[in-house]
Amino acid sequence: MMNKGKGMTMQLDPTKMKDWQIAEAAEANLRPAADLVQELGIRDGEWDAYGKFLAKVDVTKVLKRVGAGRKAKYIDVTAITPTALGEGKTTTTLGLVEGLGRLGKKVIGCVRQPSGGPTFNIKGSAAGGGLAQVVPLTSLSLGLTGDIDAVTNANNLAMVALNARMQHERNHDDAWLAERGLKRLDVDENRIQFRWAMDFCAQGLRNIEIGKGGKLDGYTCASGFYITVASEVMAILAMASGLKDLRERLSKIIVAYSKAGAPVTTKDLEVDGAMCALLVNAIKPTLMQSLEGQPMFVHAGPFANIAIGQNSVVADRLACALGDYVVTESGFASDMGFEKFWNIKCRCSGLKPDAVVLVATVRALKAHGGAPKVKAGLPLDPAYTTENLALLEKGCDNLLAHIDIIRRAGVQPVVCLNAFCTDTPAERALVRTVAERAGAAFAVSDHWLKGGEGALDLAKAVIAACDAPNDFAYLCDLAEPLKDRIEKQVREIYGGDGVDYEPQAAEKLAAFQANPGTAHLPVCMAKTQYSLSHDPNLLGRPKGWRLPVRDVLLYQGAGLIVPVAGEIKLMPGTSASPAFRRVDVDVETGKVRGLF
Repeated sequence: MMNKGKGMTMQLDPTKMKDWQIAEAAEANLRPAADLVQELGIRDGEWDAYGKFLAKVDVTKVLKRVGAGRKAKYIDVTAITPTALGEGKTTTTLGLVEGLGRLGKKVIGCVRQPSGGPTFNIKGSAAGGGLAQVVPLTSLSLGLTGDIDAVTNANNLAMVALNARMQHERNHDDAWLAERGLKRLDVDENRIQFRWAMDFCAQGLRNIEIGKGGKLDGYTCASGFYITVASEVMAILAMASGLKDLRERLSKIIVAYSKAGAPVTTKDLEVDGAMCALLVNAIKPTLMQSLEGQPMFVHAGPFANIAIGQNSVVADRLACALGDYVVTESGFASDMGFEKFWNIKCRCSGLKPDAVVLVATVRALKAHGGAPKVKAGLPLDPAYTTENLALLEKGCDNLLAHIDIIRRAGVQPVVCLNAFCTDTPAERALVRTVAERAGAAFAVSDHWLKGGEGALDLAKAVIAACDAPNDFAYLCDLAEPLKDRIEKQVREIYGGDGVDYEPQAAEKLAAFQANPGTAHLPVCMAKTQYSLSHDPNLLGRPKGWRLPVRDVLLYQGAGLIVPVAGEIKLMPGTSASPAFRRVDVDVETGKVRGLF
């Protein structure tokens, strides 16, 4: 039986302590990684210690021994359309893990590694919060075991190889190239598909020019950065089934096109092997724990608004082979993260959910009902902290839209109202009524304040949902034309009236459809997370709109077609009041403070 977490958080009060203080205080009670791996049945030679509390697990070795057949009940956690503050989806994931642990279940959680972008910007480190956290918080938030750094380096090595190759081809003839075992790739500088990566929100690097100087200073051309977690390399890490698959996918990445229109890949640049070498350790999930001592696999970190928004396939497969209940999380709302979990990740992993938890807050529902905009770093308007049933009821249209999305997948959701102290009994009752009338199960969860004890009702509702039959099925057959699949997604998931393509996007989509190698790839939409539409200002359940697609990207290694809708950026920007202003170090103890 897994650790039930009794007593581990009883002395911690989140109303009087910040998240980093709770995490620091809990360190005295953390379980050594050696205890966790033993309890999970992972043997010596199948894991490596990273200090006392972290471990890297070799998925291939473990699954070869125990078998890859699914055993656990598989639960996905998603949410309604969030405000800029987020609605506690990761916190709920941790609370559910802790609640199931309190009920004596052998439960394992799976979450993404936090990106440095939000950690030092607005949202924080995605570790959960209050008494529902992944710990140690500092390790999790500041690089962990180096996976995101490895992805950044692998990505940038491909860019180094591309720019150097373009320089050498410009400066030398075919004979010079042939002496060095090279053939001319003749890259079109106007059709470079790849960018540099950095795991911060750096809007000043979205569009740059590189290679300025003399003929030995690289090839002068337009370039730019995306945030690492939006990169194709990160998507590949999340989707790869193991090291062999990772190696094959990396070799398929298209970095540019030649002047004749032929794709130029990492394999053509002969950099794919070295990229894989940088990721040999990164393919192994990191084992951590909840505040109450349940095992948590942390792996990969793609955003859901501009990438697939899931932790890795290998982490989920490993957890399903070792636990009885597995709780995984999909980024942002159900139109983003859950849709990609449903139609991309489950296809790739072969796993299907037994239950889906839909996280809602009174705060977000009031925002969708017309309350003043929630702004990070500024006090909430009184509409959010005083009872207002009219605003709340109007905002429940957004909740109903997300219930419908999950039901469209053939699963009845469990709506979890993430409890805030400002919620009134009447407000909670109203949300319950709306959810249950729509056919969803419902639970109020107070995990932020009480940890697993506060999530017992949620855990019981999820167990019941796991035991009920469902009719899980994909939205589309991949044999359907790409354009039809995108249209269906917009109409049936987002609630729009159709799709409008800019000429370049339409031309690229037609080319992908005409190519047998790309026509049947899954669609991974890049759009705002703050609305069911492309426009973050259209809240609630907007009607009468069409999705404008300005570009369509091909991630051939990850195996994805990526329509880019509206003004979504692959490199976010840093706000005027970023979190890094509040992060510091106690120079006497070396302890980091201010993380959340």
